Amino acid sequence: MSIVEETPVFIDHTVESAPPAARRTMAATQKRLGRLPPAVARMAESPELLDGFLRSSGLFESSTLDPIAREVVVMTMATRNHCHVCVSMHTKKLHALNASPDVVAKLTDQSPLPDPTLEAIRTFTNEVLRTAGEVDDDALTAFLHAGYTHRNALEVVLGIGAYTMSTLANRMTAAPA
Repeated sequence: MSIVEETPVFIDHTVESAPPAARRTMAATQKRLGRLPPAVARMAESPELLDGFLRSSGLFESSTLDPIAREVVVMTMATRNHCHVCVSMHTKKLHALNASPDVVAKLTDQSPLPDPTLEAIRTFTNEVLRTAGEVDDDALTAFLHAGYTHRNALEVVLGIGAYTMSTLANRMTAAPA
């Protein structure tokens, strides 16, 4: 039995070089975006991870949370996990959504947000992460009193799941922003 030495560097797959199970997803992503982001090209090494992330992030995007609230969840994950790819990409998305520069700056440096409703989802996201989902009644009540719903609480979990995959994979593969 021989041991095959492999480089520790993840490669940027093209549609042609990717494992066959990733090619359809990559082609669809490239068509939709007009380019193939390096994070997707590197995640393609595992077609299951790539599909899992894209499906779960798509489901999160269709949740009942408003777009800026969703971005607060994503940026909370991205900054917590030190994912420069997600921070860069979702900072641009927040600007496109006309989020205030103060909100973007405070999300980037993990500071309390000036908007109480957005701060409630940021705080709740951090509490879900801190407690591995075992939030206490006070944390859930505060979230609900900010205008969110039980459904939204579970949608935060969905966002955390999707962006755990992305942030950890982007860091592991050293995907460029």
